[in-house]
Amino acid sequence: MLRSTVINPRQPVGLQELAALAAVAHSSLGPNKRYKFIQDDTSGESALVCSCFRIFENLELTSAVAQLVHETVQAQQKVFNTGSGSLLFLAGAWSRAALECLHRGISVSSIISRMSDGFDVCVDVLRKFSISTDGLGAVKSNSCTTTSHGSGLQMSKKPNREDSRASHHLRRIRSVGHETLNTGGHRKIKLSRYYCRPESEKVSTAPQPHQISNVGHIAEGLSHGCVQAMNLVVEVVKLQSKAHQDFSCSTFDVTKVVTCVVAGLPEEHACVLPGFIVLLSDEQASVAHQLKDQPLKVALINGDLSHTFRHLGFSRPAGVQHVSEQLALGSDREEVWLVKVVALLLNLDVNLILVSGLASEKVTQHCCARRVLVVDKVKASILKAFADATAGVPVTYATQLTKHCVGTGVKVEIRRELGGGGSERKSSTAVSISPGGNSGLFTVILTSCVRCKLQALEDQFWACAYRLHHALRDRAVLPGAGATEMLCAHHLRLRAATAYSTQESTAGGAADPDRGVVLQLMADGLIEFISTVMVNTGRVSNVRARTVVSQQLQERNGPVDIAAKFSQLVLEGEHEDSDLKSNETNVYDNVSVKQEAWRKALDLLFLVLQTDAEVITGVDQAAGAQENLMLL
Repeated sequence: MLRSTVINPRQPVGLQELAALAAVAHSSLGPNKRYKFIQDDTSGESALVCSCFRIFENLELTSAVAQLVHETVQAQQKVFNTGSGSLLFLAGAWSRAALECLHRGISVSSIISRMSDGFDVCVDVLRKFSISTDGLGAVKSNSCTTTSHGSGLQMSKKPNREDSRASHHLRRIRSVGHETLNTGGHRKIKLSRYYCRPESEKVSTAPQPHQISNVGHIAEGLSHGCVQAMNLVVEVVKLQSKAHQDFSCSTFDVTKVVTCVVAGLPEEHACVLPGFIVLLSDEQASVAHQLKDQPLKVALINGDLSHTFRHLGFSRPAGVQHVSEQLALGSDREEVWLVKVVALLLNLDVNLILVSGLASEKVTQHCCARRVLVVDKVKASILKAFADATAGVPVTYATQLTKHCVGTGVKVEIRRELGGGGSERKSSTAVSISPGGNSGLFTVILTSCVRCKLQALEDQFWACAYRLHHALRDRAVLPGAGATEMLCAHHLRLRAATAYSTQESTAGGAADPDRGVVLQLMADGLIEFISTVMVNTGRVSNVRARTVVSQQLQERNGPVDIAAKFSQLVLEGEHEDSDLKSNETNVYDNVSVKQEAWRKALDLLFLVLQTDAEVITGVDQAAGAQENLMLL
């Protein structure tokens, strides 16, 4: 797709490349997820992906714009775990809008200023039409299909029918008025390399008139086609509420959830189990068998467990060594360190070591020989949960361990031994590690007969989990299925029409046609987004989708009527199924995720736009000429 894009050297190359890279986002929008195979021409290896984040992770990116896009997507994924598709799509759509503005002779500074105004208009829409999640009740038993948990990997046989069509419906929106976002006046353009928003500028919400009855209802609306993944999320919420004896289900501690992927079992065998479950090798599993049903002492290492590991502040440049260090053999130093650490662990009666980083193979082997189980790649939040439950203290280096740092009361339970699925695959054993007490730790077991699909299933689960997490944290959601984009496009077009008129001016009583052009083009980008979502349902063509959206924007004057009417747009071509109609549900989007994705899209566009301008025209060193530059 990217190779076939023709770049015109006479126009800003960066904006064209940004638009071309954003094309990979088209297939990942909407509830119907499409899988893609990415093949390495050199090695012949391939990867199965269905999200923008994974696509860029598996591409060989050589240009500066591609690297910048990848960093932006990574930043969005790291904080929100969702929204990278809409971020990338709008960055591409609005980059084409910027190209059109340049073609019409609008200056770079005017484009940035007017697009910032357009973003403020969109933020105002998000503020006015957000729906409060206050007053959530207990999860209804029939809200979502859930799985049971018990001893061993007991997989339920539930029929998980992913009917994405039911996720398209949207009831009439009636929440207008109360502020839920802090816009802070005119948006200041402040970019950073990693596009991080300070804590003080995060979204804050207030109660709205429209109330959502329970978490199951909002989770269903946030599933976005991933019904089975969201069912597992709801099951986790129910179990966490039961463990904490909090039946309001208004909170969801996503930091105490881990996933464990198991190949070789059908996808409907996915389930939620209490405790921290990991897959161990045969050597580690033999130690776990010896330690099962015994109260264990645990050491918590916040970093790598190796003799070369140094805290970030003490890391030395790679390849730089002192002469005295070259004279000492590295293997001797490692052996001395290893003997010291093993002796310390045995003196403290440590049976289990949880490591947030990587554990060296030699350490693992020596510990296994002395009945000490080592588990690495443990999430930092899980390490903290063990520290709280066992009274242990995480340390950076194993040599820092003392009796006051060692936690107690941990138990190991063998869940199930799993085959390798082939001669080239090693067998493994699922082991549950529980800190005892009411830790609130739960593991989601994800299964599939197709091994390469496991990564995509895991990504879908975490996307659903964080959508629900952000919704409960924001205490508000937005109308989904493209309705919010429809409202923003409507308001942008109204402001664009006003800018062409002299009746209401932006400055000094004169019309501002440039502002009208920019706002109209931004609205066109949102319309393109909505049309693409509709096309991805497989029921309408691109021309039909754009025609229907444009007609609705022209026919409807009130924003509420637009949102209500648009709920039927995505139903074009649906079968008249009475069962489907009875299962109509709202579709929701996250407030903070959408706002931050759109902000990142604009920041990315502005950076590329300004860079293109500097490359083409240079930077004027005259006094006052750099006032409009965005400095990193």
